[in-house]
Amino acid sequence: MQRNAAKCKKRSRNSRRTTALRFIPLGGVGEIGKNMNVLEYGNDMLVIDCGLMFPDEEMLGIDFVIPDPAYLLENKKKIRGIIITHGHDDHIGALPFILPELDCPVYATKLTLGLIKGKLEEIAPDYELKAHEIVAGDEIELGCFKVRPFSVCHSIPDGVGYAIYTPAGVVLHTGDFKLDPTPIDGRATDYALLATLGKEGVLLMLSDSTNVERDGFTPSERMVGKTMEQTFRLYRNKRIIISSFASNLHRVQQVIETAMRFNRKVVLIGRSMVANVARARELGYMDVDDDVFVQPSQIEDFPHNKLVVVTTGSQGEPFSGLVLMSRGNHKYIKLGSKDLVVISALPVPGNERLVHRTINDLFRQGCEVIYEAEQNVHVSGHASREELKMMLSLVNPTYFVPLHGEYRHLVRHKQLAEEVGVPARNVFIMEKGDVLSITKKQARISKKVPVGAYIVDGRTYGDLKGGLLGERKDLAEDGVVCISIAHDPYGNLVAPVSVESRGFLHRLDANELYSNIEEAVEKAVKTFRMGNKAGKKDDDVASRVKSAVRKVLRKFSLSPPVILVMVNEVQGNGYASKIAQGELAR
Repeated sequence: MQRNAAKCKKRSRNSRRTTALRFIPLGGVGEIGKNMNVLEYGNDMLVIDCGLMFPDEEMLGIDFVIPDPAYLLENKKKIRGIIITHGHDDHIGALPFILPELDCPVYATKLTLGLIKGKLEEIAPDYELKAHEIVAGDEIELGCFKVRPFSVCHSIPDGVGYAIYTPAGVVLHTGDFKLDPTPIDGRATDYALLATLGKEGVLLMLSDSTNVERDGFTPSERMVGKTMEQTFRLYRNKRIIISSFASNLHRVQQVIETAMRFNRKVVLIGRSMVANVARARELGYMDVDDDVFVQPSQIEDFPHNKLVVVTTGSQGEPFSGLVLMSRGNHKYIKLGSKDLVVISALPVPGNERLVHRTINDLFRQGCEVIYEAEQNVHVSGHASREELKMMLSLVNPTYFVPLHGEYRHLVRHKQLAEEVGVPARNVFIMEKGDVLSITKKQARISKKVPVGAYIVDGRTYGDLKGGLLGERKDLAEDGVVCISIAHDPYGNLVAPVSVESRGFLHRLDANELYSNIEEAVEKAVKTFRMGNKAGKKDDDVASRVKSAVRKVLRKFSLSPPVILVMVNEVQGNGYASKIAQGELAR
């Protein structure tokens, strides 16, 4: 009896497991954008950032991509809040779509909250944001987590990293950062706090990997200001058009200040540019008088050499201000030999072709274009290799996870961490959905949670794995043939078969094909009617028609188009119309 009791006691003791700290990236690893990370301990969850990613060229017509919130929705009762590092779209852009479903508090700095509110007003105006404004140095209790934001330099004001105190130890998230010694707003990265944390001990460090392949240090933003000054002096007699990210408010601020010194008026082009500058002025991040600005409709009232145009479109976005100008389609600005265009940004990975196409089109308009990074019209907001080394050396973490980069960036950052002394076994390259479990004894990637992505088209979104992109790809590659038939309740055709195609063959080249299709459709409908006196369904008719048309098309093309059949049934005095088997199918 005593032996059995001892065994039971030992089994009970062994069954108790130490609660692990879990880190889960739901986006932002193996990709640039879509940043969203989760810290979890017991019944408490903390979400860090909620961003979007711009689509690649294969995502036809898609506006952007956001993380799949399935895991968060399953555990929404555990979420104590979302903390935001800064106001770039790849860190806040998914909030209008995901936040109303989670309905949890959001913690961010003043400007970042202002930008978030602007996005919610546009996309989710009925949602009431539970906003909490924070400043660097605050301490916020969120469940078992104590969160301390600290200032970092980036290409947008009010960026922060986070020191997160958990029952297992300190987690440090650098946010997007660089070690700029002369920041525009005088708000330097908090070296003192980082050094203190490093001495006290950091359990897990999460860090920006974007520029890990660039040697040396990232230049100061002030260097761009000096370049702008030189550019304005050199091109005194030209109208100057400067394209940059709308969120790069330090850059926009320097352009406006330079324009004022050279007695030029400023025109803002692009909805996001106008909105961001307005928000920054409203919140006190830009001190500029109203009379500095000119409305686009007033451009013709000013000489070319008295204007500076600040516009969106540095990434070749199809309907942005710069792209419309490059094609000669802008409502207010027609480019020519009296214009200088400065593209003050580098292409985001995947956007190179769009940017190069825009540059070519700008040259076709006859204007001069400055676009090379070597001319110092742009500097990055992300730390280069030497700065990443300094950050790792200051913090000296026990465990390290590189974030915010494509897979090669994560590998390079892992190698860099090993160079400065972090053991290889303590550095983890993670995929989306991986779960890193950390206990007092060890850290390991233990399992995976549901993860994916949603595509956003306008104000609607759906699963990336759904059929929408496949359908659009089929339409783009092979075109579509639409068949329309009208029949009475007995299955008799009451009108000629209608055949239309788009993106498949020119009508002038397809008379024989169209005739063969019409004959095949009539025969299929007749055969179906004769063999089905009762229980006839439009979907069955469409299936027969589709099969008949497919056989005809195979004789004319090796790559048949999408076939769409519309069945119209005459009922009394009118038609009841529907697309039978309306999914796009071969």
